[in-house]
Amino acid sequence: MDSKTQATADPSAPSPIDADQVKKIVAKIKGVRNVDQIFLDLQRDFLTLFNIEQAVLYALDPDKNELYTRFPLDTIEIVRIPVNEESLAGLAAKTLKPVRVKDVYDKVELQGINQNLSHNYSWDKKTGFRTKQALSYPILLDSRTVGGVIQILNRKSGAPFTDDLDAPLSEIAKAVGQAFQTLLKLTVKPMIKFEDLVAAALIKQVDLDAAQAEAKRGATDVESILLDKHKIPKTALVKSLGLFYNCGFVEYDPRLMIDTTLFKNLKTDFLKKNLWLPFRRDKNGIEILIDNPHDIDKVQHIRRTFAGQSIQFAVCLRRDILEFIKNMDGGDGKGSISDILVELGSEGSTEKEDLLSGGLAENDSAIVRLTNQVIAEGVRLGASDIHIEPYSEKKDTVVRFRVDGGCFEYMKIPANYRRAIVSRIKIMASLDIAERRKPQDGKIKFRVGDNRDIELRVATIPTSGRNNEDVVMRILAASEPLPLDKMHFSARNLRELQGLSEKPYGIILSVGPTGAGKTTTLHALLGYINTPERKIWTAEDPVEITQYGLRQVQVNPKIGFTFAIAMRAFLRADPDVIMVGEMRDKETADTGIEASLTGHLVFSTLHTNSAVETLTRLLDMGCDPFSFSDALLGVLAQRLCKRICAQCKEEYTPTKEEFDELVHSYGIKNWEKLGVAYGPELKLFRGAGCPACNRSGFRGRIGLHELLVGSDRIKRLIQAKAPTEDLGKIAMDEGMTTLVQDGVEKVLQGHTTFKQVKAVAIK
Repeated sequence: MDSKTQATADPSAPSPIDADQVKKIVAKIKGVRNVDQIFLDLQRDFLTLFNIEQAVLYALDPDKNELYTRFPLDTIEIVRIPVNEESLAGLAAKTLKPVRVKDVYDKVELQGINQNLSHNYSWDKKTGFRTKQALSYPILLDSRTVGGVIQILNRKSGAPFTDDLDAPLSEIAKAVGQAFQTLLKLTVKPMIKFEDLVAAALIKQVDLDAAQAEAKRGATDVESILLDKHKIPKTALVKSLGLFYNCGFVEYDPRLMIDTTLFKNLKTDFLKKNLWLPFRRDKNGIEILIDNPHDIDKVQHIRRTFAGQSIQFAVCLRRDILEFIKNMDGGDGKGSISDILVELGSEGSTEKEDLLSGGLAENDSAIVRLTNQVIAEGVRLGASDIHIEPYSEKKDTVVRFRVDGGCFEYMKIPANYRRAIVSRIKIMASLDIAERRKPQDGKIKFRVGDNRDIELRVATIPTSGRNNEDVVMRILAASEPLPLDKMHFSARNLRELQGLSEKPYGIILSVGPTGAGKTTTLHALLGYINTPERKIWTAEDPVEITQYGLRQVQVNPKIGFTFAIAMRAFLRADPDVIMVGEMRDKETADTGIEASLTGHLVFSTLHTNSAVETLTRLLDMGCDPFSFSDALLGVLAQRLCKRICAQCKEEYTPTKEEFDELVHSYGIKNWEKLGVAYGPELKLFRGAGCPACNRSGFRGRIGLHELLVGSDRIKRLIQAKAPTEDLGKIAMDEGMTTLVQDGVEKVLQGHTTFKQVKAVAIK
């Protein structure tokens, strides 16, 4: 379709902005010699460039904190409006962000943007001009100082103003700002420390002055006084410092990942005294946390320490820097990992001896402390797994942590000690350190710094190289169950699950791959029905979540104590509810079905891809279709999907291609019930990346769920051994949403992105 035909087909479509015309306007602005020329000529140029009905250019009067303009053009009248939230231009000047309105007469829309926002309708009455759409774009003198506002009104096409105008407006606004600075002598006022806290009414100026005076007299810093005495929110205080120093900022979080390789030749006592520490290394260089980025002596010393490397600074509270250093120290006085590695370097033997023997012995104090610190760091950072990966004799051993489903490289250990650390872990897990030719598995009981006991499931696997072995340790930290209503189930799924779990007998299955949160879900269900009148037995391997009121048993297949044997024992122990960790074989499945048919409520897990596939899997295992269909209450398939980081979450308007992909994945026939249409008002969310999420944009995980309820129609299909496709169609007709559909709904709700949904849920 050519452009002429397209214009005829869609007359309301706005014309693209002429880039050459933008350049001409910018050049014209740079050549003006008086302000009137900017006010009059530029406003007329906007009418043609943006194909609009009206344009207004405001400049800032810094003494009165007002915007003023010459408007309307034929009378050259001076109009003034305050910089506040009560007008479109005033709000743009106050927030330093564009303000878009589709209909200025729609008070609901205005209130949705800001509760104080309104439109001055008297100007429309006075001039006879009917304002419809409006876009107010701030003119910035720097990243935090406004110099004026460009306001354009009423696209002739009738379409709302969208962010496709941001690029040309930004280019023009920059040129206007430079002209205002020259012609109106507007200057950037130096920012006063913490003035934004006063402006936000978090503290009064008199109290701020008193806090600063107290800090000068005493031994504590003003930030601590503001936090402890005046109860300023920590996040607001750190952001204020970042604004003042015009740099990034980092707030302490125990899950933040620090690059330990940067601590070589740095002593923690020195860092504590000088209040800075290297944080991470990326493509832009090394990021340094520091309490005062304007301290010339500190900055020069840091640049000498990391000579030849690009340095970026991020401001951090003194107490937070000390907390970071404390964590690097292990918090127990045993020294940091970097200190231990330095000690290992000084204790090691000759290179030839290291290559033959693997370096120090596995019981050497430094190796013991290093192994303990690696495990402690994995627990502190919320890792689910710790991977020890030795390479060839001259390459470092890599330690990787899996956090929120993804692996990242945490540290490297000199190749000389690869066998010593692996042997140390094998000793802790009671494995054979002399056997390096075949896989082994075991368990470690470990106490972390807060006197909390955890268990690690250890697997060793021989890998390429001279007697190399990989070690993977899964951290099984005992914890409390999550409440069922805090697990982000849809309203339908939550209602059905609560109803099913209150049934007196039957079987409920939670299915999915390893690490999908199946056990967590079952314990949430048990927590929902855990009352004194119910006797609940569980058989698990291992017991990861503990609940008061449950009688929990850990099976041990090595001595013949299997899930099936545990269940048969439970049936003799007067149960109301039985939870078995996994239906690994036909014997366990048959025992569970039998128990559910004899008046017991049974929960279990299974490794299948979807709820519907679970039904055919159990039939393929040889389970009786009539007994299984009678026992079935429901099957819940689930996955864990990365969640958008709450601290750097931002909204954006998706492209039409993104929207179409969502619709196609959800199902065109089912999409209408969501009531979501494509347009500029449609917003999705993404993570911009911040220190809290290690610049990834994601932090934590959220569940995706697919609940099949054992209705009468489903039971009849099971008895007839119907195909998976027929079972799925009936289940969806009865209200089941697939994993992908549940993921799309959570994308629209702003919890995750569709890319993450596709990574874990396959349609």
